[in-house]
Amino acid sequence: MPTPFHFAFNVQDIKAARHFYGGILSCPEGRSTDTWIDYNFFGHQLSLHLGEPFKTQATGKVGNHLVPMPHLGVVLPMADWTVLAERLQDHDISFVIPPSLRFEGDPGEQATMFFRDPSGNPIEVKGFKDMALVFAA
Repeated sequence: MPTPFHFAFNVQDIKAARHFYGGILSCPEGRSTDTWIDYNFFGHQLSLHLGEPFKTQATGKVGNHLVPMPHLGVVLPMADWTVLAERLQDHDISFVIPPSLRFEGDPGEQATMFFRDPSGNPIEVKGFKDMALVFAA
């Protein structure tokens, strides 16, 4: 795996963020204080700080969808993506774009889903059957 990225952003409620990222997404918690929490987000470091979340707009045109921009995300092997999609559905998470397949039959074929954390931060999770095709054109 390439070196992990670090992304720090704001959340409105630390307790709600802890439940969502640690409980629902099952991300291991790292260091924390009363005003921030670090998470292992599928091998990458997220630092959630208490504050006003970034503003987003549905301006990213992908296929027939306008996706929220900016957004964060992760690319998972398909088996892991499927487990996460089922877990989110079991927790009645509201999807911006429900779990679906896009670019079917093309080199970039992928599963995707968009949802928001409790503070409204948009997250995309992609799934690939073959991780070697993540950057295929």
